[in-house]
Amino acid sequence: MATLIRSRPLIRKFTNFKSITTVPFLSQEPQLAGTPPENTTPLPPNPSSGSPLYNENWRSPFAATSQSVSSSVVPLGFLRQSPAARIQAMSESLDGEGLMNLFADWVTTQRWEDMKQVFELWIRSLDRNGKPNKPDANLFNYYLRANLMMGATADDLLGLACQMEEYGLVANTASHNLILKAMFQSGEPLSWADKAVKLLERMIATGVEFKEALPDEESYDLVTGLLFKANLIDDALKYIDSALKSGYKLSMNVFNECVLSCIYSNRLDTLVSIIEKCKKTDQNKGLLPPWNMCTHLADCALQADNSELAFTSLEFFVKWIVRGETVKPPVLLSVDEGLLVAALGTAGRTYNVKLLNGAWEVLKRSLRQMRIPNPESFLAKIYAHASLGQLQNAFATLHEFEKAYSSSKEESAEELFSPFTSLNPLAVACCRNGFVTLDSVYYQLENLSRAEPPFKSLAALNCVILGCANIWDIDRAYQTFAAIESTFGLTPDIHSYNALIYAFGKLGKRDEATKVYEHFMDLGVKPNEMTYSLLVDAHLIKREPKAALSVVDEMVHAQYKPSKDMLKKIRRRCTREMDYESDDRVEELTKKFNIRMGTENRRNMLFNLRYNMEYSG
Repeated sequence: MATLIRSRPLIRKFTNFKSITTVPFLSQEPQLAGTPPENTTPLPPNPSSGSPLYNENWRSPFAATSQSVSSSVVPLGFLRQSPAARIQAMSESLDGEGLMNLFADWVTTQRWEDMKQVFELWIRSLDRNGKPNKPDANLFNYYLRANLMMGATADDLLGLACQMEEYGLVANTASHNLILKAMFQSGEPLSWADKAVKLLERMIATGVEFKEALPDEESYDLVTGLLFKANLIDDALKYIDSALKSGYKLSMNVFNECVLSCIYSNRLDTLVSIIEKCKKTDQNKGLLPPWNMCTHLADCALQADNSELAFTSLEFFVKWIVRGETVKPPVLLSVDEGLLVAALGTAGRTYNVKLLNGAWEVLKRSLRQMRIPNPESFLAKIYAHASLGQLQNAFATLHEFEKAYSSSKEESAEELFSPFTSLNPLAVACCRNGFVTLDSVYYQLENLSRAEPPFKSLAALNCVILGCANIWDIDRAYQTFAAIESTFGLTPDIHSYNALIYAFGKLGKRDEATKVYEHFMDLGVKPNEMTYSLLVDAHLIKREPKAALSVVDEMVHAQYKPSKDMLKKIRRRCTREMDYESDDRVEELTKKFNIRMGTENRRNMLFNLRYNMEYSG
């Protein structure tokens, strides 16, 4: 029977069989001269071969094969169901290299069950020299992979890997990676995380002498991915750092897990350092999170005022935009303008010039010259430049802002250029170093008004007037106001008059502030809500709540609603001046406009506090 199985015509039936020689196969069994007896017992295998399976019943090889099914390395229930003579022939006719070629073909067709069966039969068969077949590490890895694909657990694979020592084999990187993959796919990351770390450390230690056992990119990816699933972020970041130092490339999944884990654990600075290390290596500088993750990353960075991480997220956006423009058909991606406005605000708060320029460039690239930026974008850029002390760039941005929106006829357009609200950061920056900065800004504006083409900005001059008022310099404020017509040839607007009223009122010159109000009313300039608020403050400084209430009446007549803060200030002054009649008038106004004033018990306690110079006994 054995002779028939090994005969050449039977082997030719296998189309997948790859012969490694052109010499016809010759049977190793001697041909008998006469008709052999029917019950001839074959010779046993050589005991010196050292086969770990020598304890089989050599007197009945086929019976031993059927009995070894129950004692195989992994239970083979399907062999007891339908043993295949073709599989049996393969296992007895192929050598190691031929079996490798066969397994390589079977991997593409995913014949894992056949691969496992053939291997287990092959290691129990004899080679052409009559010795037991001995696999190498790569051939054994096919067996491990077949078990993994058939649902073997990590414990099963660890047991199989231990049996490699019986054949004098040392598990290489691929062997360990198959075990790590089983741990990763187990669905219980917390229970396998410690074992995965120990296995990785063992690979590193073994790799000192046996280089083929050193961990590779897949090893680090599997371990770090398992640690991230187990929420062991510190250990995961440690091995990511080791992988980067070893020059390995991080997989996209591990990189995304790293980004999300650092965000959720509020380790933004650590994430910045990891991304910077990735940028320094050629194999990792192309890592790019998905678009939605970039948006989430930028949002978290801006909320935490982390300018470096915010700039990194902008770099990711630019890569996505460039990638979308290069594909066919092109995909035009745009970053949300509100997100970029927040980035400009973060640049101003953190004094980061790189983030300021980057956010504005991304904004222009997102708009693609199809429309101009929103007013909030211009104001955020002005604020950032003013915070950084770059007044020249701030006024240049203000010039662009005026060209884009000065002719707007919307109701809110007037407030866009108010030095008290929208442009207040610029007005504060003008007086940062006192009159030195104010004079420098004024002379620059004066020189620009004579340039070709001339640059004349009424909003910039209003900021200078308010800056003078902030440093209590009424003379410079008045001279700048007068220069609007005489030097620059412009007409003062309501913001110019409000800035002058504020300058007079701050110094307690209520009558001069009132004259300014009467002057522009005669010129036909319509006051706004800020005008009445400044006049109320001027009267309260002079301790005249009745006059302040008369201004409120004019304000109401002009269809403006007094603010809660304004009425609180008037009521506080009425209490201190014991003007109960005016206080009742304030109560009427609060009921009329449905304003809940609240109580001021704590303020009253401080106001009525009696100080005593004597120590209590």
